Amino acid sequence: MIPGALATFEGGRGNRLLVVLHGMGATAGVWSRMLAEPRWDGRWLALDLPGHGGSEPARSYAVADQAALLAEPIAQAAQGLPVTLLGHSLGGVLALALAGGRHGLSPHRVLALGVKADWSDEERARMDVIAARPPRVCATREEALDAYRKTSGLVAAPVDPELLARGVRESDGGWRLAMDNRAFQVGAFDFGALVSDARCPVSLACGERDHMISVGRLRDFDADAQLITGASHNAMVDHPHAVWNWVNRSPTISPSA
Repeated sequence: MIPGALATFEGGRGNRLLVVLHGMGATAGVWSRMLAEPRWDGRWLALDLPGHGGSEPARSYAVADQAALLAEPIAQAAQGLPVTLLGHSLGGVLALALAGGRHGLSPHRVLALGVKADWSDEERARMDVIAARPPRVCATREEALDAYRKTSGLVAAPVDPELLARGVRESDGGWRLAMDNRAFQVGAFDFGALVSDARCPVSLACGERDHMISVGRLRDFDADAQLITGASHNAMVDHPHAVWNWVNRSPTISPSA
């Protein structure tokens, strides 16, 4: 792990960089099944998002502010190499925000997996309520891990130590989620504008059983959005090889006008 405000993990060799960004409530551990058998001819970088896992809390969790925090460690790891951003759920939103040219990065390509495009006022209000709550302290690590699996959408996933890594921590004589509750306060964002503002090719995809988004809705933004058959919201956990096939697919898809 590279010391700093964000917990970062690196691997691979080559002359290009793949950056993987997890979704809300999770950690970089959700990419462990994919990265255990990488099909990427280059280097890779995985990060715990601000306020998640081993990363420090942020002052603000607005999309633009999180993107700004991610930009520096990504640029340092890239050292001028072409960068591909692969983001899941919230990580996909942040990848698109980084592709807009406002944070000093110029990604070569963005892939956004399982991003929820539409949020109701009620859903946003519910997230604000969660963000204001104090963290729940569990009596045992196992109880906290169960809560983490629910928060990150990993309830049906294999019980894999790497998958669950850094999801919980000791606190006040018990265990709690490592996630800062305030991270739920992402605020409003316009998914369509993020896609259209990207200064690089954008590819979208989701799992067939993703309860947060449908491939039909994604095709309103990317006509060639991909459906990962049999996968849930966490497609990189359910079907890592299928996600690699999508990542390595050619040609890339240009953003909508």
